[in-house]
Formats: sequence, C-alpha cells, structure tokens
Amino acid sequence: NVVLPPISMHGATVTIRKFSKTPMTVEQLLKYKSITPEVAGVLELLVKAKYNIFICGGTGSGKTTFLNAVSNYIPHDERVITIEDSAELKFDEHPHVVRLEARPSNAEGLGEVTIRELVINALRMRPDRIIVGECRGGEALDMLQAMNTGHEGSLTTLHANAPQEVVDRLVTMVRYAVDLPLDAVEAQIGGAFDLIVQTARARDGSRFVSAAAEVAFDAQRRACVLTPLYERGPGEERGRWLAEPGWLDAAVRWGIIDEEEVVAWRRRLLR
Repeated sequence: NVVLPPISMHGATVTIRKFSKTPMTVEQLLKYKSITPEVAGVLELLVKAKYNIFICGGTGSGKTTFLNAVSNYIPHDERVITIEDSAELKFDEHPHVVRLEARPSNAEGLGEVTIRELVINALRMRPDRIIVGECRGGEALDMLQAMNTGHEGSLTTLHANAPQEVVDRLVTMVRYAVDLPLDAVEAQIGGAFDLIVQTARARDGSRFVSAAAEVAFDAQRRACVLTPLYERGPGEERGRWLAEPGWLDAAVRWGIIDEEEVVAWRRRLLR
C-alpha cells in the first residue's frame, strides 16, 4: 500500500505485508502455543464435517494465517474457491483450488470487480467450499445466502474484537446491501454460521485463539444467540472450556466420530 503527498503529509509512505513462502500449518501453531491440541481437534472435526466457520480478530491478530492453517483440514477431493481483496492465502498442497482476486477500478473509474461479484460468480463454479479472505461489505449477504442454500463448509474472516461483534457487524453489512428486517438478517446469520473463532495478539506480539462461540438462531426471541464454548487470556497456555459443543451428539449420529471419542472429549474438554 502506497500513500503519496499531499495525502501523506510527511512524505511517501509504503506499507508491505510480507507473508512466508511456506504457509503456516496447525502443527506450527501448536508448536508456538497459538492453539491448544483440544481446540485443534475440534476445528479439524468441524472443517471435515463441513461446518461454516467465521474467524474474527483485530488488525494483526493472525486471522489470515489461522484461516490458511485451518484450511489444510479440507479434504483433497473437494473443489475450493478462494475469494480475496488482495491474494494472501496459499493452498500449495491442495490439488483443486480456484483463486479469485478482486480488482479496483482504473484511473477512469472503470473495470472494477468487487468481492461481492466474485462471490456471486463462485456459486456458478460448482464449489464444495467457498473461502472469502475477508467480509467487508455487501458480499456478506451473498455469503449468508450461499451458506443457507447448501454451500456448507465455508470459511471467512472479519475484523471484530469479540464474537458478538461479528453478529453486529454482519447485520450492519447485510442491511447496507439490502433493506431487511433485523430478525430476518439474524435468522440468516444463525442459519449460516456454526462457529465463531476469535484470534488475539498479546502485548509481546504472540498470537493465539482467545475464544470460540457456537452460533444459533432463537426462533422465540427472533434473535441470533451465541453460546461461549472456549476462552483463553494473554499469558494462559491452555484456556478453559465453558460448555460442551452442541454438535457432539449429532456427530455421533452422522458417523463422524464414535461414542467412545465423545466420552473422551467430554472428560478432556470439560475437566
């Protein structure tokens, strides 16, 4: 990113976001203690089971790095479409990835291709998974509609400092795109997303998963409801589980895990 005078009052300012040529893996995140083995196990199960996951956090908290690492759990027989404002995700080991990048308008104001247009186009490309690098505007509506109409297992990120802020910002972005009642928007969110994962950056520069919350829609209250599952503060190595994930029993019925694994998880996660 370059800003020139007179906009930049003290001279030209250049900002470079430089990513490693080798993408971060979950194993490396475990090594750096950015994530615990229990959280990694939960995310592996949810990604393989095609749950829709939102990754949120502040600027520089490692959202994109974490999204890239978690994406490695996607089975290699699935077709993945990535959509980004500026291409940062790396899928070098996945054999079937289509990468799309938005384009700004030229000096004449022509030729712009927005993330929203790319999301709509991706639905025509027979995707098994849609990964949006970051939701910032009206594309949130198209993402929600896609997730509610059979495009499961999608992943995306959003700037937010808490899981509840994700819901609030999504409501704002969707209503910016189309005038819908508040409860209708929250019903879309509750039906689309299954889990919100929060990343944070400590004062020493370390990044870690600080919270996870389950998403649902309460039909009686006509509102989106979050159930806190996990939280971890700066300086803590493991964090603590606050509740049992509601999908454990369903995972047994679907054959994703067996009853013995559920018993082991309950002992390990809620001890």
